[in-house]
Amino acid sequence: MDRRTSREQAFIFLFESTFDINSPEEIIENAKIAREEKASKFAKSLFCGVLEHIKQIDKVIDKHLMGWKRERISRTALTVLRIAIYEIMFEKDTPNKVVANEAVELSKKYSTKEESAYINGILGSIIEKSETAN
Repeated sequence: MDRRTSREQAFIFLFESTFDINSPEEIIENAKIAREEKASKFAKSLFCGVLEHIKQIDKVIDKHLMGWKRERISRTALTVLRIAIYEIMFEKDTPNKVVANEAVELSKKYSTKEESAYINGILGSIIEKSETAN
């Protein structure tokens, strides 16, 4: 499974977790049963990594919302942002601009053009700040 497909799989798992009180392992197992879908190693890593660092990731999101509160953005946008920010912060093997592009493409598939542009702006700001900090 390629990384784009794995990111989408992680997105679906993470999105489901916003509605589901099951453990990450149960969500992955339920996907396997319901959709006959075996989770890729990368998808599991993203999904579990986001959940492990969700408070830290959400603080970054809150800093960059510019006049908005996290509760006002859709679950779709929040899920895409969480995965992308996790990758930017903790998965150093993919260039940040590729991560942002993948997030925008994912949001285009599951959301609106406006939301995709908003996600792109937030990620651009985060990437710019992270690159100037280094």
